[in-house]
Amino acid sequence: MYKNSFLLLCFLFVVSTIYAQNIESPNRQLSLTFDIDQGVPYYTLSYKGKKVIEKSRLGFEMINIPSMKNDFNLLKSSTSAFDETWKPVWGEVKEIRNQYNELEIVLEQGNPIRTVIIRFRLYNDGLGFRYEFPNQKHLSYFTIADELTQFNLGKDYTAFWIRGDYDTNEYNYTTSLLSDVVKKIDIATEEISAQTPTQEITVQTPLMLKGNGIYINIHEASLKDYPAMLLELDSTGVVLSTHLTPDPLGGKGRMQTATQTPWRTLLISDNAADILASKMILNLNEPNKIEDTSWIKPMKYIGVWWEMFIPKGGSWAYADTANIKLDEIDYSQIKPNGRHAANTKNVKRYIDFAAKHGFDGVLVEGWNIGWEDWFGTMKENVFDFVTPYPDFDVKELQQYASQQGVKLIMHHETSASVPNYERRMDEAYRFMKENGYNAVKSGYVGSIIPLGEHHYGQTMVNHYLRAIEKGADYKVMINAHEPVRPTGMHRTYPNYLAAESARGTEYEALGNVKPDHQTILPFTRLIGGPMDYTPGIFQTDLSYYDPSTKNRINTTLAKQLALYVTMYSPLQMAADLPENYERFADAFQFIKDVPVDWDDTRILEAEPGDYITITRKEKNGDDWFIGSITDENKRVSSISLDFLDPDKSYIATIYADGTDADYETKPQSYSIKNYRVNYKSKLSIPVARSGGYAIHIKNATSQQIKELKEQ
Repeated sequence: MYKNSFLLLCFLFVVSTIYAQNIESPNRQLSLTFDIDQGVPYYTLSYKGKKVIEKSRLGFEMINIPSMKNDFNLLKSSTSAFDETWKPVWGEVKEIRNQYNELEIVLEQGNPIRTVIIRFRLYNDGLGFRYEFPNQKHLSYFTIADELTQFNLGKDYTAFWIRGDYDTNEYNYTTSLLSDVVKKIDIATEEISAQTPTQEITVQTPLMLKGNGIYINIHEASLKDYPAMLLELDSTGVVLSTHLTPDPLGGKGRMQTATQTPWRTLLISDNAADILASKMILNLNEPNKIEDTSWIKPMKYIGVWWEMFIPKGGSWAYADTANIKLDEIDYSQIKPNGRHAANTKNVKRYIDFAAKHGFDGVLVEGWNIGWEDWFGTMKENVFDFVTPYPDFDVKELQQYASQQGVKLIMHHETSASVPNYERRMDEAYRFMKENGYNAVKSGYVGSIIPLGEHHYGQTMVNHYLRAIEKGADYKVMINAHEPVRPTGMHRTYPNYLAAESARGTEYEALGNVKPDHQTILPFTRLIGGPMDYTPGIFQTDLSYYDPSTKNRINTTLAKQLALYVTMYSPLQMAADLPENYERFADAFQFIKDVPVDWDDTRILEAEPGDYITITRKEKNGDDWFIGSITDENKRVSSISLDFLDPDKSYIATIYADGTDADYETKPQSYSIKNYRVNYKSKLSIPVARSGGYAIHIKNATSQQIKELKEQ
């Protein structure tokens, strides 16, 4: 009996050894093991010799074919190494190294036999893996019921999370243990228009975790022709499973071979700064597909926008009416409401301001007919994207802007009526090119039409990509609002400059953005790509416009400056009213000076939910810019300037919180001082509650070296 038991154990050990496959990251700090246990594929991941992902299953439940979750056999496996350096069209750094070790697992299952490939890429800073379904005789068309991919953490972690939802990611972040998510999820489910929170306990990605001496970020890369992923928590909170956005019939991916899933990604480090510095998500996307990129230009802009959010402000709509039909309404017969902001005279004022202060563009929202009943009606034929209101002269404004070297930025709010936008997209882009527009801000506010589709479902994922590809055909740059959160696709399509896909500045007008929000976003939403956060609000107390209003922006003015460095985007808006910048012209100088494209980026300090300090070097220049922000707690930021050239002296202009600054009581208290600095300089700068500082460092002249105090 004992002999037979011993032989059985030996047999099981040999079988496990045969199936077990291993790779290490190039620096050997991460190691991955793939195994098959009783026909079920699993993986584990270790960091510096300690498991960070325990045994986690892989596979699929299917709808119209037998499931692919067990009875697998290992057909073959292979390993390879890859190392290249590539240059992005725009970005945070001049060059990006793409180095990984790869494990390819080929599995077969069923009778007749079906084949699936699981491809693992192990980087120095994390893991990416995906499923691939090659062309084969017995697998052509199939619909996924559930993707069974797990992330078994094995331990509890502090999580920075938002509620799992199929249609919006514009929630405030909650910070809690994973095991406490179930207790807090109802409170975290704020009321938002067009929301569809899941019935299950889910959170959205990118999900940032900290604890047990490490930091982990879970997301996905290269999302296309597949629904977006949420993470479903088990009863313990430590086993996370993929939860895909369903289509109207309950399917979670309509597939045709040859095809593949997006990459499932894990960033791992014992230093939070490494998470922010990682380029793994970008590296897992395909190289640039746009041959001529000379027309793609990062830009800084202002716009007719914020005045529609402030109390007693302007209006998108031309008239106070409702129940309009685009092909029947005659606006010459309708009384204007007198508040329409996108009128020729007002837009010229913005163009003048942009030209005077060196801004590239002016966004104009509410220029086109249809805004009177655009929201909440589930109306399909809501906008035509080419017909202006009577008080908006397209030709005159384009000529006026062109004479001053300013570009007007188009706005395409779709009201989530996707069939309407798809039908009119070519005409809308042609209109742009004929009238000098080279960039568009699109919007998808509301419930998706066709009914039953979701913002993050496969159909909409494909639509967003079509809009980007169509933009490339017409040489138009895209800034999408309310789309699925980015997954690094801007490497493949660099005309996709930015997206919103999170709670942005417009929610500040409601006084509903927490002081720690901007210290979390770079660790979550921005992991997938740049965000059009629209910072730069100087008049933070909105009772300035209406004494009965108690809403405020929950930052200091200096923190608003710092956001231009900490919240990366090649498309940055100075969102406040021109007259507010004129009131604080000395602080506005930083917004005028700060670039939107960079050669180098260094993370000087970082702790999710607490503080971030980042320095960046301008593209093709010598100037450095630093931004530092904190949460609701004041602190002292201590940094070294050892990134500077040791052979040069510099002048540092420091825009800091005033000694009495506080986001609630003295948000507009700030100081501006100049110092002489070099690579040996060390700075200790007090930061107010929800405050920050911004620094512009440039080469010092000999006269400045004599006159300025050394810091």
